[in-house]
Amino acid sequence: MVESILQLIEQHGLLIVFFNVLVEQAGAPVPAYPVLVVTGALHESGGYSLWALLGVAVLGAMIADYGWYLAGRRYGGKLLALLCKISLSPDSCIRQTESIYMRWGAPSLMVAKFIPGFASIASVLAGTVGTRKRSFLLYDIIGATIWSGSAVFLGSLFSSAVDELLNVLVGLGVLGGILLALALAVFVAKKWWQRHRFIKSLCMERVSVQELHQMLSSDTPPVIVDVRSAFIQAQGRIPGAVTLALGEATLSLVTDGEIVVYCDCPNEVSAALVSKRLLQSGYSRVRPLEGGLEAWQAAGFDVQRDQAQSSAS
Repeated sequence: MVESILQLIEQHGLLIVFFNVLVEQAGAPVPAYPVLVVTGALHESGGYSLWALLGVAVLGAMIADYGWYLAGRRYGGKLLALLCKISLSPDSCIRQTESIYMRWGAPSLMVAKFIPGFASIASVLAGTVGTRKRSFLLYDIIGATIWSGSAVFLGSLFSSAVDELLNVLVGLGVLGGILLALALAVFVAKKWWQRHRFIKSLCMERVSVQELHQMLSSDTPPVIVDVRSAFIQAQGRIPGAVTLALGEATLSLVTDGEIVVYCDCPNEVSAALVSKRLLQSGYSRVRPLEGGLEAWQAAGFDVQRDQAQSSAS
């Protein structure tokens, strides 16, 4: 089995690398980096050059990334929320990715593929926040070249060690193929388990949008905390909400009342993270808003927008 796979790589290495990188960058949990290392080590026996290998890898990554970029420009936050919901990486929630991208901008794309959780939605976020096409393509090409080039270089540099490892797998026959399949299964299972534990750790009581609306009309209204980025908040927020960055854990006000935290990502991940930290820092009554801003808007309640945003729309 392993020997057949190696023959395929030697005969159709460039094609395999192209589709592997394309599929992985499109979001499938099929790691391409090990394949790039192996094809880099086998380039001489496969009859293809390292430059050709690098070129098809960059091309596959760019096609997938540009597709996500265009989708981000068209669908914006809805697509980000969907990716956050189905992602196997617990650290790929929208708010955390925003904090990286909004700080460094398009140049962050140069290292995006090396950051777990960030790479999967960086291209979508670039389209969502309106990054210029020229800037996106420039930095994404640089990032794809660095990422794939490092793998190809490692394969070429340690080609003898890679050959020895492959010979061992070939010698194991069917058992070697089973080990490869098992390694892929363990990789996917580990990602799923990390996400499962992450979501479970954020289990806590939520407040519904109807309950929050009633609380705002009471004599003791709660403090509402928005943990989304400033860019997203400008498009709409719950009236009276104050801002608290995801990395912070304290509010610049004193209150003995209830605090309601909201975001716009599935499972209220960011809101639950901040709620936990606020509870740990001494606030006694903190709950995330179930469904976040999307549920608030769906219920027909008012949303406050910046004047510049309102006039533009």
